[in-house]
Amino acid sequence: MSLTTEINKRRTFAIIAHPDAGKTTLTEKLLLFGGAIQTAGAVKSNKIDTATKSDWMEIEKQRGISVATSVMGFEYKDIKINLLDTPGHQDFAEDTYRTLTAVDSVIMVIDCVKGVEIQTEKLMEVCRMRSTPVICFINKLDREGRDPYDLLDEVESKLGIKVRPLSWPIGMGKGFKGVYNLYEKKLNLFTPSQRKLSDDRQVFENLDDPQLDALIGPGNANQLREDVDLIEGVYPDFDVNDYLEGKIAPVFFGSAVNNFGVNEMLDTFIQIAPIPQSRETDLRKVAPDESKFSGFVFKIHANMDPNHRNRIAFLRICSGKFERNKPYNHVRGPKPLRFSNVTQFMAQDKEIIDEAFPGDIVGLYDTGNLKIGDTLTEGENLVFTGIPSFSPEIFREVVNKDAMKTKQLEKGLKQLMEEGVAQLFTFEMGARKVVGTVGQLQFEVIQFRLKNEYNATVEFHPMNLYKACWISCADKKQLDEFVRSKNRYIARDKDDKLVFMAESKSWLQMVQDNYPEIEFHFTSEF
Repeated sequence: MSLTTEINKRRTFAIIAHPDAGKTTLTEKLLLFGGAIQTAGAVKSNKIDTATKSDWMEIEKQRGISVATSVMGFEYKDIKINLLDTPGHQDFAEDTYRTLTAVDSVIMVIDCVKGVEIQTEKLMEVCRMRSTPVICFINKLDREGRDPYDLLDEVESKLGIKVRPLSWPIGMGKGFKGVYNLYEKKLNLFTPSQRKLSDDRQVFENLDDPQLDALIGPGNANQLREDVDLIEGVYPDFDVNDYLEGKIAPVFFGSAVNNFGVNEMLDTFIQIAPIPQSRETDLRKVAPDESKFSGFVFKIHANMDPNHRNRIAFLRICSGKFERNKPYNHVRGPKPLRFSNVTQFMAQDKEIIDEAFPGDIVGLYDTGNLKIGDTLTEGENLVFTGIPSFSPEIFREVVNKDAMKTKQLEKGLKQLMEEGVAQLFTFEMGARKVVGTVGQLQFEVIQFRLKNEYNATVEFHPMNLYKACWISCADKKQLDEFVRSKNRYIARDKDDKLVFMAESKSWLQMVQDNYPEIEFHFTSEF
């Protein structure tokens, strides 16, 4: 099969949302429709003991939230779908932002009861920066939610994007009867089915069919006819190119937990969603149909299999064909790398593959050579750009509670920091270790994983720090003098770069004024 054919078969997208909007549940149902699983797990149900496929870490199962991006691949109607389920909680936003660099489009889940929430707005800003195509799925129609027109207005005003409904709900909550597919002119009636697929849905091609009144009642039928007339009159015809350019967001309504409205969205998605797109590098734009392979690492995860202390780098393939056991240029590294274990994922389930194509996400077993942002190529020395790095906002000192487990603690901290969960700073004076994060919950996750995966027990003590600033200077003598004079505030990050740990905003400003020759950077990539 030709490279062009393989590219045209692929759709790579992320599911993003505010916490509790139903994002992970929607992921489950997409896998269910794709035949990748037979029974969906319920994210927060005590009655159902099947954990969701994408929330596979122990802490995710306990809390019922996603704390790391999961990667899943499956085939649906001869289309290869690469799906990334991201954390919704704002404390793990950094993982989500990085994931958005590895996808070509996004499905954004919105709770019909709560509407657009703060985290959804932040995620949408990242999508707009890259003009990423977005599809909205308004979820939980089986609950009493807000008026659909109000929700559409809020999406437009708060997210700054025009919308075009491609399906429309009949009723809501207890009165929810189904959705009308405006894109295919078909009506599907609602049948609650939480865990398995239901095929006994009735389809109406014509809204004037008198049987419609008999099934959903004359009131609902007339309301639907009015709504469809209004939508077709107010909203312009759906233009696929506007969607692909990130100018308009198609909107679907449904209930993910009941498998309803998901199929309509998935069928439309594979028709309109973009195939793998070109990617910017520091030298040029790389097109997916170029013959030579290239790709970048956007995520690293240790201990996906707790029985084997493995470390897997997630690689987005950008061009050419990736082949197992073939040596590739590690642009940052000293020598080429070859990979005998190349996997594709179904959450934590993996299978060894021999080749992969643009749009695919593969896992590379790594002994520590790779880090987030690294580029692999078939020879060219280019670097893919646009992978964000954030300055921490909260700082805590790591306190080892078991001196006998010092080696385990150091190994655990090193591996978790390489995953990008947080940043580690080691003070030059006293060798104190400080973890910096963008959210409080990350400390709980780090503490939990250190204990469960590395058998290391720690506490985190608050530190009076405002900002970690990476420092540089054209004159090495002046840099050495600054480091000597501010020794108690100097630390090293995990890559051994010098960092100035400022205690307050005003003090940092004073130090910058007093040392104009020193450059202070708020990201490690300078």
